[in-house]
Amino acid sequence: MTSFPALRLRRTRIAPWSRRMVAETVLTPADLIWPLFVTDGHGVEEPITTLPGVSRWSVDGIAARAREARDLGIPCIALFPNTPQHLRTPDGHEALNSDNLICRAIRAIKDAAPEIGVLTDVALDPYTEHGHDGLIDAAGYVLNDDTSAILVEQALVQAAAGADIIAPSDMMDGRVGAIRAALEREGHPNVQIMAYAAKYASAFYGPFRDAVGSSGRLKGDKRGYQMDHANAEEALREVALDLAEGADTVMVKPGLPYLDIIRRVKERFEVPVFAYQVSGEYAMIEAAAAAGMGDRDALAMETLLAFRRAGCSGVLTYFAPLAARLLAG
Repeated sequence: MTSFPALRLRRTRIAPWSRRMVAETVLTPADLIWPLFVTDGHGVEEPITTLPGVSRWSVDGIAARAREARDLGIPCIALFPNTPQHLRTPDGHEALNSDNLICRAIRAIKDAAPEIGVLTDVALDPYTEHGHDGLIDAAGYVLNDDTSAILVEQALVQAAAGADIIAPSDMMDGRVGAIRAALEREGHPNVQIMAYAAKYASAFYGPFRDAVGSSGRLKGDKRGYQMDHANAEEALREVALDLAEGADTVMVKPGLPYLDIIRRVKERFEVPVFAYQVSGEYAMIEAAAAAGMGDRDALAMETLLAFRRAGCSGVLTYFAPLAARLLAG
């Protein structure tokens, strides 16, 4: 009679079929949201140096990416504009233009692949010449209520263009409730709100700011309105407020450095939680792979599964098309 314990946990790990059968967490293309950057022009693809493998696309290119997403089983695209310099103003007025880059891209996606969901960013930083997410006073302070009023109008413009999910990323207090009320009042009751509920003032956003053309514009920093990365309990308070104001889903941003926040939000509120695997996270994996320090595919898939294991319903990730192809075998 052997003295070794009868239970050997390695038994179910030996064969690939067995590992698949007992896997506690599953990643599918349906768990992915693909962020895309829109730029002016026609037939334009502009590779982004700080985001290897990612480009800005003109509206016709965005439509093609929508068809690609549909064919890969990716259910939703998130849009971010690279607003031309001459349209960036102190008040970000281009955000309210019903024919701006985002609105044109929404309509192009709905024409090309109507079954694809469209998530749009509600914030003023891609439209302001100073790079902040809202209006600023003479001292550089971002004005909460004045900004929220403009964000409401921005959300309505995007909803009228056909956006399925409005995602306010600005971190102004009270803006979710104001947007929800406006959507109901103006005949858009079925447009979802995915609140950037716990968005941290992170060092991982650099390549994104390059992508939307706001790098180098920012006067000061965003620590006065985005969250302090020392805080976790505050994130729960932010999530509670956004849910009470009418958010359908919530987001934690960035992703990997905040897996503990994702887990706590999921356990506390039992609502759909999303994470944004932000530009700096993506760029680090790309840099490691380029330097021969790791396998890109393996690193990407392991990190995406980590989000799901932590409790995410889905992930915004630049790896979405790569992951979908790998999952398809």
